[in-house]
Order: sequence, then C-alpha cells, then structure tokens
Amino acid sequence: MNRLRHAFTLIELLVVIAIIAVLIGLLVPAVQKVRSAAARAQCLNNLKQIGLACHNFHDACGAFPSLGQYGTAPSVSWSAHARILPYLEQENLQKLIDWNQPYSSQPVVTATRVATFICPSDINDKSRLDGAITHYPTSYGFNAGTWAVWSPTTGQTGNGAFTIQRGTRMADFLDGTSTTLAATDVKAFQPYLRDANNPAASGAAEPAGVAAMVAFGGSFKAESGHTEWVDGRVHQTGMTALWKPNTRCDFVSGTTTFDTDFNSSREGATSNPTYAGITARSYHSGGVNVLFVDGSTRFINDSIDLSAWRGLATRAGGEVANAP
Repeated sequence: MNRLRHAFTLIELLVVIAIIAVLIGLLVPAVQKVRSAAARAQCLNNLKQIGLACHNFHDACGAFPSLGQYGTAPSVSWSAHARILPYLEQENLQKLIDWNQPYSSQPVVTATRVATFICPSDINDKSRLDGAITHYPTSYGFNAGTWAVWSPTTGQTGNGAFTIQRGTRMADFLDGTSTTLAATDVKAFQPYLRDANNPAASGAAEPAGVAAMVAFGGSFKAESGHTEWVDGRVHQTGMTALWKPNTRCDFVSGTTTFDTDFNSSREGATSNPTYAGITARSYHSGGVNVLFVDGSTRFINDSIDLSAWRGLATRAGGEVANAP
C-alpha cells in the first residue's frame, strides 16, 4: 500500500516565513522602545542621585559645590562632580584626591569610571587618553547660567544654579528651586571651540543666533568636550541655556560639519571673561532629562520656548516660568 506523505508545500513555507518576518518587524521597534524607556528612566535616576548628593553637600557645607575655584595665576580646578563623590557612595575615590595638586598628577582618579555620571544611552561610554593621562567622561553638566560664566577681573559669576569660586545657597534662588535647573544631559566627547578670547570685555550681550556664536571662533577640538569629570571648566562638567536642548550649532572643519559647543576663554587660563554656549544634548529622542534644584527630575522637549528655557536656567532673574 502507498503511504501518504505529510509535508509543507513551498508556498506554505514561504507564507510562514513572511509571517515570521512581519512579526519580527513589529517586535524589534517595540523592544527598542522598551530599551529606550528603560535607559531614560535610569538616566533620570542618575540625575536624582546627583541631586540628592548636592543637597547632602549643601546640608554639610552650607552651600552647593562651586563649579571651580581658580587662583590669580593660570590654574585648573577640581569639578563639582569631584566634590560630591562622598554623597554618591564614592568616598573611597575622593579619599584618593589631593586637593592641593592638579588632577593631571592623579591618574588613578581621572581614569575612574563613575557609573552615576554616565547616561546609559550615551554612545561614548569610554575613556579618553590625553597625553600621559587617561580621563573618563560625564553625561551630565551643572547649570552655569545662560551665557556669561565668570569674569576673573570683576569677580562676576554666571546667573545659573552653580557658580565659580563659591557655592550658591538656597537663599540665592529667588526664582524658586522647583523652577531652576540644576543639571541636564550633555553628550560625552562633544566637539567645541575654545580660547578665542572673544568676546573680550565683561558684560557682552548674548549672540543673536548660533551662527553669531560660532563666528567668535577659537581653537577647535573635535571630541574632547565633557570627557573629564574631574575638570571644573564649563565645557567639561557644565552646561548653559544659551540655546534650546539639542540645538545644532554647526561648525565646519575641513570637509566635516560638527555640532559644536563654545567657550570663549577657559576658566583659569587667562584674565579674560568666560562666555559659553554649552548646549544640553542627549541621545533620548525628542529632548533631554533635567534635574531641578529642589531635587525633582523630568524630561523636557526640544520644542520648549527659548525664553522659557533661559528663564529656567537663571536663579534670580525674576522670570515667571513654570517647569513644563
């Protein structure tokens, strides 16, 4: 007797393969969305931990940590990130720091990866070799204000939550702690312009647009911004609200266009004032995560009005601004 053979026909097999392909096509974006949401949640938690650390520092020292402290001679300064280490369960790391010596002579500290300082979505979670020393980046910058950061000749500091030379106190936040930015996402290995010493005078007005800022010029660094969590300078551990989150600031070097930050004169490098366009940026779709001075965190869309964004960056500007 002939036996019947049960098997798929070629058409049936192709139909099954097509169905599986469609299901995979539907599943992959869903998985990516879940991963993105999880990364954004972890990023918010990192900012929350940084906020708690700053508050504990304030309780212990009577003020928030300064962005940096510089002498009259050319100098560098340890960052606010370094000063809050004990409140992030990194006391042993801070004990390695000799505050009387520059970080360039302390390679064990500079090369250490602090997980709380790295956004899980940042694609540049890696060290950077700078001559004989290795640095590790950060994905979070403290709010230095809108444009002017520091004038060493007049002592004037920025209008943000964190300032040069001295730390701010709760009483300094006349605009309210719940409506003043403390820190935001920034991108590690960010290109930037530096040391054009332009503008050179105190009280310079904010540039009218991105092109005007880039036109100030400077020495171009393709990938070293926000790569040194130990460095108190604004292009390494700070941000400013000169432009809305994720605003492109195009600068052409050779045949390549870079999305660029700007520091007119590095703090401690000269007697010229420091103006900065250090934009809040992230790999989160549509906006950035932010920390407010009261310790709350949230996501702010790129579409926020520029005047509202700048209003959130000032500690005592008198703006009537509600955090979106």
